[in-house]
Amino acid sequence: MPDSPITVSSPRYLLFSEWSQGREAGRWRFVLRANDGTEEFEADDVDPNLQGQRLELLPVVLGLEALDQPSVVTLMTPSAYVREGICHGVPQWRASGWCWEFFGKMVPVKNIDLWQRVDRAMQFHRVECRTWRFDPPERPAPVLGRLVRREGAEALRLTNCRRLEYHAARLLVGCGRGVLMGMRKCKQRLSGKWAALVPCP
Repeated sequence: MPDSPITVSSPRYLLFSEWSQGREAGRWRFVLRANDGTEEFEADDVDPNLQGQRLELLPVVLGLEALDQPSVVTLMTPSAYVREGICHGVPQWRASGWCWEFFGKMVPVKNIDLWQRVDRAMQFHRVECRTWRFDPPERPAPVLGRLVRREGAEALRLTNCRRLEYHAARLLVGCGRGVLMGMRKCKQRLSGKWAALVPCP
């Protein structure tokens, strides 16, 4: 519960966070935007030594700490780690002394210093999480028949069910419903076991 109560007139903000671990490794960025459009604040930086979940969490921490009064914040993040931690993890970790059970032993929460900063910010702000993601344009779906001709002979020689599932998954990657409809014609080329793994819609 916030120390300073959230009221109907409390300002509302959108907080967008993002990061990069590819070409610009260690780059993070957040944008804090008032819902009424009166103000916007943006910050970004690059720390090549920062990576993984810590990189996902840092812009959220800094964005929340940039607010100077109790506010209602809608956090837009592509990180399931951040979303689950804020929605479910923080209250449990606080109650258990910032430890969690790992293979029967209580161990310190990973990135405990950042999570404790999130917890302090949440004493003043009400934070709601939303997931956002940007998907690059998809490549054209491969023609299923071509894939069957190239990989079907090898797949039919396999008897291990796990390996059959692997090949079935490879065939279905990127295929839309229209391509899947072609499975009816392909079933004659596939073994009964294979057909059971990839039933026609």
